[in-house]
Amino acid sequence: MCGIVGIFDIQGNCEIDRDLLSRMNESQFHRGPDEGGLHTEPGLGFGHRRLSIIDLSSGQQPMHSPDGNVVLTYNGEVYNFLELRTELEALGFVFRTHCDTEVILYAWQAWGEACVERLRGMFAFAIWDRAKQTLFLARDRLGVKPLFYSLLANGQFIFGSELKALGQHPLLPREIDHSAIEDYFGFGYIPDPKTIYRGVMKLEPGYCLTIRHGQTAWQPRQYWDVRFEAGPSRGVEETGRELIERLREAVKIRMVADVPLGAFLSGGVDSSAVVAMMAGLSADPVNTCSISFGDPKFNESEFAAQVATRYHTAHRVEQVDPDDFSLIDRLSDLYDEPYADSSALPTYRVCELAKKQVTVVLSGDGGDENLAGYRRHRWHTYEDRMRALLPDAVRVPIFSSLGRIYPKLDWAPKVLRAKSTLESIGRDSMAGYFHSVSVMSNDMRAKLFSARLKSELQGYQAIEVFRRYRQSAPEHPLSMVQYLDLKTYLAGDILTKVDRASMAHALEVRVPILDYQLVEWMATIPPELKLNGREGKYVFKKALESYLPNDILYRPKMGFSVPLAGWFRGPLKQRVQDALLGDTLRQTGWFDPSFLQHIVSQHQAGLRDYSSPIWSLLMFEAFLRKNLA
Repeated sequence: MCGIVGIFDIQGNCEIDRDLLSRMNESQFHRGPDEGGLHTEPGLGFGHRRLSIIDLSSGQQPMHSPDGNVVLTYNGEVYNFLELRTELEALGFVFRTHCDTEVILYAWQAWGEACVERLRGMFAFAIWDRAKQTLFLARDRLGVKPLFYSLLANGQFIFGSELKALGQHPLLPREIDHSAIEDYFGFGYIPDPKTIYRGVMKLEPGYCLTIRHGQTAWQPRQYWDVRFEAGPSRGVEETGRELIERLREAVKIRMVADVPLGAFLSGGVDSSAVVAMMAGLSADPVNTCSISFGDPKFNESEFAAQVATRYHTAHRVEQVDPDDFSLIDRLSDLYDEPYADSSALPTYRVCELAKKQVTVVLSGDGGDENLAGYRRHRWHTYEDRMRALLPDAVRVPIFSSLGRIYPKLDWAPKVLRAKSTLESIGRDSMAGYFHSVSVMSNDMRAKLFSARLKSELQGYQAIEVFRRYRQSAPEHPLSMVQYLDLKTYLAGDILTKVDRASMAHALEVRVPILDYQLVEWMATIPPELKLNGREGKYVFKKALESYLPNDILYRPKMGFSVPLAGWFRGPLKQRVQDALLGDTLRQTGWFDPSFLQHIVSQHQAGLRDYSSPIWSLLMFEAFLRKNLA
């Protein structure tokens, strides 16, 4: 895995500041500590940091075509590069290396923009074609690899794998996008294509961007989307068999590496399934790693040990101190913009552990999104049945009123106070799902934000992110929310978390369940085979019964979380008070001081659990303190 950067003078051919390009490149040293390279010519500069995985002795970047007219800087892995190489050799291309980088270079020369549609893998890359005077950028279909860009006031277009690389440029706009604040406190992250800064964007998953020299207007183009369309009629057993075959193939092509390779093993269904497939494909024991917690409510290590024993893996487990708060400020450095998923803490530690053994790991990410594994998927289907039973004139006023009452009763049974039940039922299907995934509800954000920020928002609400995708989403309620998750939560939260945590340790993470061909096929599985009653990932679990024990497959989902509520009433009590009630948030003028005081006092007195909103505010304050001082 690698880091890429670039500067392109759209209107002219000014000399590129090589020192600036180098600073941008070196800010991402952690992504590729093995090698670094720069290419400059009038009007263009490319930079690259390399983490060597395949063909260690060659494949240096930026890479040039033999005639010197095409230059490439690339981050990722293309798993079908050998098949593409054969096809390109038949077209007359002569290869000088054995790496996938050269395949992309010649694929551009052979097929132009359509080359991206032939690539099977995870990638973000930029190509400069001097003969065509064209800059082409692309990001993989699911968004495993990131790509940020901005058009500056001086006419330079800059890009990089991380926002910190763009931040090295003195002209990067640092005006906060107020709508991104609303998005952040709605979702807990800033969904693509926005960033926290107005005028700085992320290239969305499944999109490419073509800019021609002298062009004054351009727009990213979508080259791929997933379609939830019913496939041929098949039963549980037949579907399960094909699912395992396709997963095994996706795992197999991701086991090619010239460096040590292993897997994350949390003890959950998805990572355990990946390890089971790897063990069947490898003559040597699979390197696996997991972390444990002293608190049994958060500890899955015993289940990981069961899988490790069954498949005779070379397993390594280390206990992580759940009270390790030193990472809070480190996370602000890693993510470059506000990011509120607290599981970033253990993810950072498991990546740190994995790097002690291997350079490449396979993960189980993507199973929940594609096969309906989240609890909220189950609750959403329940809620939609209720919506269908009651006319809006009855349902909306009754359940909206009940929803405002029950969440305050923390002593009540969870089903009566879960924000994803009563209050969600009082909304339409999409709005109900947005309510269930929100870090802060609409009402809470309305109380948190000052009159000044509300004025700046001009009525904008974070649910607009969902509305943007709704027209392309399927009608079935389960498929709809899966599609929304794939477009927002997967790229904005899950893959962002893993990319930054792994790259901080120069560790490559490959994601077989997010193989785009597998994702396309899983989208054709009927919803009732994904969610059967209370059982999410139903067909997957049935298919895995001969591979994994039932207490792995059918135990309650734990997730990868940390004990925030106790932290904020105990060892982090003072830090919460300093951050939420201190000068940094107050001086922005964006937040209501009395509501911040309410959140802190209610939580620390044990009257309400505000741990999720507090964490999101804590991380927002850390971002402001480090980036806008």
